[in-house]
Amino acid sequence: MNNTQQFNSSLTNDDLAPIAQSQRKWGTWNYAALWISMSLCIPTYMLASSLIGGGMNWWQAVLTIFLGNSIVLIPMILNGHAGAKYGIPFPVFVRASFGTKGANIPAMLRAIVACGWFGIQTWIGGASLYNILRTWNANLPEIDNSTLFPQALPMACFFVFWLLNMFIVHKGVESIKKLLVFKAFFLPLAALALLVWAIVAAKGLGPILEQPSKFENSSAFFAYFFPALTGMVGFWATLSLNIPDFTRYAISQKAQIKGQIIGLPPAMTFFAFVGVIVTSATALIYGNTEWDIVQLASRFDSKLMVTFAMIGIIISTLATNIAANIVSPANDFSNLAPQKINFRTGGYITGIIGVLIFPWKLIADPNGYIFTWLIAYSSLLGPVGGIMIADYYFIRKKNLIAEDLYRHDGVYGYKNGYNVNAIVALFLGIIPNIPGFLIQIKVIGEKAFPAWINHLYNYAWFVGFGVSSFIYYLLMKNKK
Repeated sequence: MNNTQQFNSSLTNDDLAPIAQSQRKWGTWNYAALWISMSLCIPTYMLASSLIGGGMNWWQAVLTIFLGNSIVLIPMILNGHAGAKYGIPFPVFVRASFGTKGANIPAMLRAIVACGWFGIQTWIGGASLYNILRTWNANLPEIDNSTLFPQALPMACFFVFWLLNMFIVHKGVESIKKLLVFKAFFLPLAALALLVWAIVAAKGLGPILEQPSKFENSSAFFAYFFPALTGMVGFWATLSLNIPDFTRYAISQKAQIKGQIIGLPPAMTFFAFVGVIVTSATALIYGNTEWDIVQLASRFDSKLMVTFAMIGIIISTLATNIAANIVSPANDFSNLAPQKINFRTGGYITGIIGVLIFPWKLIADPNGYIFTWLIAYSSLLGPVGGIMIADYYFIRKKNLIAEDLYRHDGVYGYKNGYNVNAIVALFLGIIPNIPGFLIQIKVIGEKAFPAWINHLYNYAWFVGFGVSSFIYYLLMKNKK
């Protein structure tokens, strides 16, 4: 790029500027390793085990997760193309479709979702801390998150872990590197150890695999399967948007495509398989299905084993939380007002919203985790992904004017920095899923709308993606 003096200072800094071709050094195995690392996390385990808790048998749950990750891999690769071609991150890429100022709308949608994930991970860490105390004091009760607020001591543990996260934000992301290395070694070994324990405790793999589905017929199964599949797609809906943040470092398109194919579906399916087998085994071992890994670890007989398991969960959760759920939203908030909000302040904002989202309620039960959390935010991010792909592939034909992405007076400035067509398409893509969401959170009754409208929510990501991409294309095809 040249003529940098013409670029608006509010649209560029060292993090947002394009990566030069000579600095792009990520190969196929870098991307495979990235996905393996991100897939091996506690929410992935809970994602799989929640399907067992919802009534699926082992192969139904594993197949659902494999299909969901194979589907979300498609927009992941498609949106990754612009990052690899132009060396630009997500906030810059999305300016092409939403405008230089309008790009903050999808960036904030993504940021709020990341805040939710931050809250969930922080609750897991806090619950692990509480269970260490409970292991050595049998008089302490189990955590009860069925009410609006859990008991005082679990909430205190939650805020202690929250403060630990905020301390890391204050110190800077560099301080998390050693924890990420620990996670890379600990979680795969812990997953295998947990798998072996489940097989031994259940007296072989056979009894586990023989656990039947709880659905009485195919109609009941599919009524659960399709929203569950939407939830699986929604799990990585955020990354399917901001994948250019990573692919901008690719040495070639082939590297990012092959790396993601090798890394994402296999890693997610493997760790999901562990979650499925272990959760299925708990029905045989304890007489009831335990889908929450923190609660499961607290039931081990050895106090030392429980303590070490909880410490491992705490450290790996802390590492994942900072890397996956602080860095991205902190930069998004900073992008709103670069002169007033730095990375540290953006991290604090993330932490506060993560508490206000009541994460303990989001994972209180498997249905809430899938139907309320995963599907709900997929209904917001699906439309954004549809607009980005329609714009880049069908309107721009994969050709962007890179310099204009950094100027308000360029082609992507639209009118006052906002592409109204993208905003209209986004809004119309979200609307069809609102009735189902309101029913899910019990704001309205099921009879408020026709049944077919209510059921659209079960396909929220697909509906939003399809509606918004189609409407955006119609609005923009003659206005390139």
